[in-house]
Amino acid sequence: MINLFYMDGLPVAVMGLGKSGLATVEALAKAGAEVWAWDDNAAKRDEAAAAGVRIVDLNTADLSELTTVVWSPGIPHTFPKPHPVAERARQANLEIVCDIELLGRSERDAAYIGITGTNGKSTTTSLIGHIMLAAGRRTAVGGNLGTPVLTLPELGSGGTYVLEMSSYQLELTLSITFDVAVLLNITPDHLDRHGGMDGYVAAKTLIFNRQTKPRTAVIGIDDAHCRAIYEALKAAGDQHVRPISAQTTAPGGVYAEDGWLIDDTEGRAERVADLAGFPTLLGRHNWQNAAAAYAACKAAGVPPEAIVAAMKTFPGLAHRQQLVRSIGGVRFVNDSKATNADAAEKALLTFDPIYWIVGGRAKETGLDGLEAHMGRVRHAFLIGEATEPFAAWLAARNVPHTRCGTLDVAVAKAAELALAETRAGACVLLSPACASWDQFPNFEVRGEEFARLVEALPGDGA
Repeated sequence: MINLFYMDGLPVAVMGLGKSGLATVEALAKAGAEVWAWDDNAAKRDEAAAAGVRIVDLNTADLSELTTVVWSPGIPHTFPKPHPVAERARQANLEIVCDIELLGRSERDAAYIGITGTNGKSTTTSLIGHIMLAAGRRTAVGGNLGTPVLTLPELGSGGTYVLEMSSYQLELTLSITFDVAVLLNITPDHLDRHGGMDGYVAAKTLIFNRQTKPRTAVIGIDDAHCRAIYEALKAAGDQHVRPISAQTTAPGGVYAEDGWLIDDTEGRAERVADLAGFPTLLGRHNWQNAAAAYAACKAAGVPPEAIVAAMKTFPGLAHRQQLVRSIGGVRFVNDSKATNADAAEKALLTFDPIYWIVGGRAKETGLDGLEAHMGRVRHAFLIGEATEPFAAWLAARNVPHTRCGTLDVAVAKAAELALAETRAGACVLLSPACASWDQFPNFEVRGEEFARLVEALPGDGA
């Protein structure tokens, strides 16, 4: 656990008692801080209180003794409407930060690699961590990926923290300057939390704050927003800037071409790896992830041959195009982490034909943008709150579909149809294009339930 020594004896508020909030409470308490903890959810408050945590209602307490509120990034503090505690904190001139800021203040001598983007950041973060560890580098991986950063080990000088950074976390992390900062892509998401697209783009761009040479920015150039950021940083010349692409050449960077990973960071456009040799990095979107990880790790000093060797042993990311089982030639794939249409598109481009389990709590864009891929969908099986609007969208595009309501019904019906039709390459794909919160506490639980249901299906196959 990270030693928050500088908080010894200070009163500190913690707003939000989820996984990272409870880890923050524990780290602060161990450091000798006076912790004021609050969550709007009574059950979470009761659970924390039973564990000995001091509960203080930050909605009514006198905040004048405090200097800092450690904020759960999932709670709105600006848009669409600031939480009342955030308003009270600002009126009292308190800083509002997240747990990653506390890590940065404690581990000042460590190196930091930060990864953000609308999609692919968890895979890329895990891949970079895997490469760094395989290369013998003292490394810890956490952040938005799911591991609270304050539970990570102290690394000090010579160590590297590899952190997945959400737009919410970037807004609340004030002092970390990333030695290598990766921006994969930007497509519309969380727009209500940032006041629109401009605010969302601005939040993602924060990952490059304060970077100067020899620090490195790695930027995907396959979408217009990121290309504009790349051109701006390149023109400013403050840090090294490496473009990456899965769709086109990226002079001075790393890109995919004709099934090969190309390294042009030294101006030689060298073929460094056959992308077919990375079995857990299927699909063009994963080529972008591979290019980003290669560029980031090379910038961090890992030799190219060590990077490629590690990529070949990457186990893949749970809930992201994760093969659960094959039965009678039909693959059952868990892509529960695809919580928006853009993420689901990556899986739709990877498999064919698809028996698609889709639905949940829809994002603003719904299924828009997926029209071109419906020819791959043999049948769709709808679950959750999005059932009716998604059924209308699919009907307008002549896509066969069945209203299933719940995941167990969808798995059973999808398996029955896929196994009856036994088409070559068939895939029963859970790629919901939705948040999970209508029926599951998070996408991990949704994916785990899918895997449990698939494992319980009759039939031969691993």
